[in-house]
Amino acid sequence: MSYDTDLPTLGKISPEFFDRVIYPRLGAPDSEIVIGPRHGVDYGVVRFEGGCLAMSTDPFFIVPAFGFARAAWFAFHIIMCDVAVSGLAPRYLSIDLNLPPEMNERQMEEMWEAVHQEALKYGVSIVTGHTARYAGCNYPMVGGATAMAFGPESELRGPHLVRDGDVVVITKGPAVEMTGLLGVCFPQKFVEAGGPSFQKEAEDVFFQMSVLDDCAIARRFPGVHAMHDATECGVWGGLYEMATASEHGLRIEEERIPLQPVIQRTAELFGVDPFCGISEGTLLLMADKTEVPSLLEELHRNGIVAAAVGEVRPAVEGLKIVRVGAERPLEHPRVDPYWALADRLSRESS
Repeated sequence: MSYDTDLPTLGKISPEFFDRVIYPRLGAPDSEIVIGPRHGVDYGVVRFEGGCLAMSTDPFFIVPAFGFARAAWFAFHIIMCDVAVSGLAPRYLSIDLNLPPEMNERQMEEMWEAVHQEALKYGVSIVTGHTARYAGCNYPMVGGATAMAFGPESELRGPHLVRDGDVVVITKGPAVEMTGLLGVCFPQKFVEAGGPSFQKEAEDVFFQMSVLDDCAIARRFPGVHAMHDATECGVWGGLYEMATASEHGLRIEEERIPLQPVIQRTAELFGVDPFCGISEGTLLLMADKTEVPSLLEELHRNGIVAAAVGEVRPAVEGLKIVRVGAERPLEHPRVDPYWALADRLSRESS
């Protein structure tokens, strides 16, 4: 048997590799683990007396081209969003910084000040970490971090709570991260296609790349059963992962999914499917239908675009996308178009 084909050249390891190598080897079992590692869930949960602790670990991702303050904003939100979707309030952060030798003191200070300011804004305390510069460490992966959220088990959300008949809600629409990153990294392409105003609109999408505010609103509604941030492979990938994790079917009406005009123009400019594009900042929710009108009203009142786009169905009904009355299966895209596009644009710009 060949093992070489299971590892991608770059990017996340395949679910098949995890099923074969990672998941069977998770150390000592513990009855207090409420949610352990599984596909489509970005956090784990451990039960303690008095409540539950949710945890999520990610790379600490710094892209100097963003500017160190903006890069640190992005790094903080990437890390904290994966634990915010647990439904528990984000509280603590542990950071390991393995910094490249070329990072200087001014850049480090600018980066850390931005992390500190975001932590203050969201009530997050940094409790431990490690900071050093090492040979062989390179941007953008300059370390890792673990985010923690704490609260009563009654406030925990997850795939185990999803029920047939739940309504699927999407905030901000597809390709948020794809558009924001392209607008910042390749501004000239937007200027050439639509002038400075088009470029500015795309660049401004950058600061939509967070679900912390979306999750803070959703936590007020007990009928919100599960949440997921649509990152790699976008809306279609995220919905597929949620359905798989909850062992349910889906019926999604594509035309009800909000598509921001600047994002639609960006997808058309570069010839990509926005629904498959990376979309940090797009929150996918499954909620009791009785609470969805109030949830949507509160999201809209806070300036967050959102819509009810489908329904959770029994698993035997499968995963379906409906467009102009025609059904097709919802499949995981597997490959996110952003990475090849960004690589091509980088080569063209060099």
